[in-house]
Amino acid sequence: MQAAGLDAYHFVDIDTFYKVRFERFDTKEAALRRAFDLQSKGVIEEFFIVQPHLDTLALDSRAVLRNDIVLAARRFIGIDYQWGGSSVEEGFDCSGLTMTVYRLVGLELPRSASQQYQFGKAVDRDALLPGDLVFFATGRGRRISHVGIYSGPDTFIHAPGRGKSIRSESLELDYFRKRYIGARRYY
Repeated sequence: MQAAGLDAYHFVDIDTFYKVRFERFDTKEAALRRAFDLQSKGVIEEFFIVQPHLDTLALDSRAVLRNDIVLAARRFIGIDYQWGGSSVEEGFDCSGLTMTVYRLVGLELPRSASQQYQFGKAVDRDALLPGDLVFFATGRGRRISHVGIYSGPDTFIHAPGRGKSIRSESLELDYFRKRYIGARRYY
């Protein structure tokens, strides 16, 4: 799909099938037209179109979405860190991981950690829910430089840095507790 010019994201789901997400459409009809076009060109075979309506999701649907975010993130544990990376093949940096996981569940995020922090609703630390993003200032000053996906309770999944791989860590570790800036929710 990428060879055909599509910005596609994929992962192996629990059922061992690959899930692929690409592009974004304002209407179901526009998505269907694009899917049929790609199908006629032999780029895709079968397809399934999903578009969450986040403003009308019931509370239990939001819980399912939160769970899907965490499950998607867990599937990347063990993948190598790569600065600027946003794919399984090349590896991930912290914001590439969060952007990709959110895209896989149908949500869009900006690319950088600092941009992601500006987007979404602020969440108090004691109100964190799985799927929220947690932000840190790991450099000098209080500038946002790192992001992870809260997986609960007091844990998050992130791409920590060069020479390391995607992992789950505790927010209670002294390193992260001192550098914690805040959290955002996007659904």
